[in-house]
Amino acid sequence: MPFITKKLHSPIRQMALAFLMEELNLSRSEGQRLIARGRLSQNGIVMCDQFGFIEGSCEFICFEPLSRGFKPMFVTNDFAIYDKPSGLSVHPHSRLSPYTLNDEIKHQFGEDANATHRIDQETSGLVLVSRHKKSETVLKKLFSARAINKRYLAMVKGHVEEIIDIQEPLFRIDHPNLLISMVVKVDPKGKPAHTIIKPIRYFPEHNMTLVEASPLTGRTHQIRVHLFHVKHPIIGDPVYGPEEKDVVRFIKKELTPEERLEIGGSTRLLLHAHSLEFEYENEVYKIESEKDFVQECFEAMGITSD
Repeated sequence: MPFITKKLHSPIRQMALAFLMEELNLSRSEGQRLIARGRLSQNGIVMCDQFGFIEGSCEFICFEPLSRGFKPMFVTNDFAIYDKPSGLSVHPHSRLSPYTLNDEIKHQFGEDANATHRIDQETSGLVLVSRHKKSETVLKKLFSARAINKRYLAMVKGHVEEIIDIQEPLFRIDHPNLLISMVVKVDPKGKPAHTIIKPIRYFPEHNMTLVEASPLTGRTHQIRVHLFHVKHPIIGDPVYGPEEKDVVRFIKKELTPEERLEIGGSTRLLLHAHSLEFEYENEVYKIESEKDFVQECFEAMGITSD
């Protein structure tokens, strides 16, 4: 597991923050942040006060990245881009989470490196990563300003014959029930959302269309919900389309690949973050995924030939 518990020992009574900075070679801000997150404890009691004192044995929960050799496809001095496979989470959901992309990011570029945006675990494709705090600030501002052009590919049900301009507000309920909080709906009470869908290729023998999706806003599950709303759901979507009992089983990780194939037509969500285009320090970057998404779709659907 990436999160491990280290046994530490302070021979004298001293401020916990100073102890961690010296013992683990942390900056003051990093030490303050980790104490505030409850990573330090003594005698089973979590210490959240950065001005508190510590003496004797204590425990510290830290993140130690676990690399599996997954390399970025594009690297500069300030940022990198990974072409993430479907099924790999960008960040750990809890301290018990197994390997995630965050492991590779920290392993290869250090503690200050971070993913600057998220894509769903089931979505494959490009993830933009900052290599240090300065570039993280710049890149996140670009995302906030909608200055980074993102294009996705999706394999959807039915024949999409022309460009579809979808401008439907999306609503999500903050609720302790995971099923309720996870599902996003088109609703007048929601936040503005805008997606443009462009058909690329129709496969008549399977009644499905490869489309390009351009999200002009950044709402949760935006592309998935908008396509479901216009009656062209993404093949393999485990949330938008299946019966509620199957959605619950998916959330509980009870569905086998065979069951997913039978229920949704694919063993994975057929959505792929295909390209990123942005300007950084007066240079324009346009990065495209190197994956053969159509072939990956066929494999996930159990189709052996075009």
